[in-house]
Amino acid sequence: MSVRVGVCGAAGRMGKTILEVCNDTDGVEVTAAIEYNESPMLGIDAGEVAGIGKLGVLITDDISSIADQVDVIIDFTFAASVAANIKKCVASDCKMVIGTTGLTKEDHARIKSASENIAIVFAPNMSIGVNLCLKLLEMAAHVIGDDADIEIIEAHHRHKKDAPSGTAIRMGEVVAKTLGRNLNECAVYGREGITGERDKNTIGFETIRAGDIVGDHTVMFATEGERIEITHKASSRKTFANGAVRAAQWLLDKDKGLFDMQDVLGLKNYF
Repeated sequence: MSVRVGVCGAAGRMGKTILEVCNDTDGVEVTAAIEYNESPMLGIDAGEVAGIGKLGVLITDDISSIADQVDVIIDFTFAASVAANIKKCVASDCKMVIGTTGLTKEDHARIKSASENIAIVFAPNMSIGVNLCLKLLEMAAHVIGDDADIEIIEAHHRHKKDAPSGTAIRMGEVVAKTLGRNLNECAVYGREGITGERDKNTIGFETIRAGDIVGDHTVMFATEGERIEITHKASSRKTFANGAVRAAQWLLDKDKGLFDMQDVLGLKNYF
């Protein structure tokens, strides 16, 4: 059965990549494309904007107007747009895949509340490889985490607006939860000056913003005499788009509930 997909932020870097992946994926049909209400791309064919040829789908600024044409909305827009998009999807009974990062606690609460009415896959990183790494991090933290100094290093392109990345924070959350720690209490975001000796229970974050780096993440477990590093490097935005489209297909038979990529990939059945 084919899934009908609407793409929010269709004229952005990520939106155009999602449109391309949807167009190349069997069983997926792009039936709507959404942009902000002052976008110069309104009324233009989404396929032409994405450079993949005409799709017969004109870019609009209103989710409500295309609600009956889609099964799932994929949203990788800015944090400021997500709240309004969620509200419209709930009102229109549209399922959602949300990959936007930099969300507030209030945004997370809105997503959880909305999932009582519609099915949502929400993950800070849709990459299949990253989500496999999250499972490996859980295993590593379980085996060696109490004996190790843990550092998370992430790098992204110069245009990324939030730091640390949502993926880095999620990695920290997975490690902290496995170790019975609260990330809000044990996270250290950068160091400068005379900081004193390292607190063994902390989890450190280092952020790099440079050039066109798509996304690099490394979690280091360092002990006396050895260290384990679990690393993921993304070389194309397609890795995130592929995961998002897979999530949209997986959601098709779900009525409501809040899920993540661990659910989509069946990784919660392991360890």
